[in-house]
Amino acid sequence: MTFLIIVIALVLIFDFINGFHDSANSIATVVSTKVLSPFSAVLLASFFNFVAFLVFPLKVATTMGKGVVNPEVISLTVIAAALVAAIAWNLLTWWWGFPSSSSHTLVGGLVGAAVAKAGFGSVVVGGVLKIVAFIVIAPLLGMIISFFISALVLYISRNFSPHTVDKHFRRLQLLSAAAFSLGHGGNDAQKSMGIIWVALLVAGQVTVDTPIALWIVLSCQAAIAFGTLFGGWRIVKTMGQRITKLKPFEGFCAESAGALTLFGATHFGIPVSTTHTITGSIIGAGARKGVSAVKWGVTTKIFWAWILTIPISAMVSALVYFLLTWMQQ
Repeated sequence: MTFLIIVIALVLIFDFINGFHDSANSIATVVSTKVLSPFSAVLLASFFNFVAFLVFPLKVATTMGKGVVNPEVISLTVIAAALVAAIAWNLLTWWWGFPSSSSHTLVGGLVGAAVAKAGFGSVVVGGVLKIVAFIVIAPLLGMIISFFISALVLYISRNFSPHTVDKHFRRLQLLSAAAFSLGHGGNDAQKSMGIIWVALLVAGQVTVDTPIALWIVLSCQAAIAFGTLFGGWRIVKTMGQRITKLKPFEGFCAESAGALTLFGATHFGIPVSTTHTITGSIIGAGARKGVSAVKWGVTTKIFWAWILTIPISAMVSALVYFLLTWMQQ
């Protein structure tokens, strides 16, 4: 029972760091365009992170609980190893200022620990491949949607002065930032809910047919909201300034495209990276001005962080699993 409590605490710590690490996703554009102060932006993002459970069904939580590794292989030690690896990678990439994916580090951690325990047959290959595919699909969708929304906005506002366009989109960007934060809370917090539910399942506290309890939902939404409130300012600079320079209407287009992508993924129960999604959307908004408007040297480093996240998290998790198993002997 004590180990179960430790595991649940680790999940909530991961969820807090997820919000802390990913706050840049929700607020970077609205801060970099100076529509909101950093503090006002994180308050907005935190609120919509928390209320997301009122909007989205818990399909992503189900995917994380059953669609990454075979449930019969999962133990509290496997979950603990996955969480330690995920927390370590999140803190490291935060320190470097790289917007890596909290979702994928958790997936990598689960895969690594499960393989260490029971071999590669323990992995739900189809589920993992779907998540891996969205490393490419999510930012690409965000990029394409953002590019076309930007083009449409420019066409509609072609007869207005730049000052008028700026004034209106400074207000509209509040809506787009809120929508993206809602999508962030809806997709990311559910991953932690799924892990807690599985921990309770392997500890014999719930059955396979038991729905996710309200206390799990509220604690995970609160943890990610508090994490967002404290904010990872190192990553805000990378997301909001170093990829491309954004005007308010471009920030609106990027956030709207990111929100639409997240809403769709959450509806279909696909755990995607909000980091990948908003990065692609920012690139799409910037690329409309020309290829040279995007700082590709920065984006190349970000892409490498994306590619390495799952394998590094898996290796670290496997090592932690062996260490925990040795300590329990």
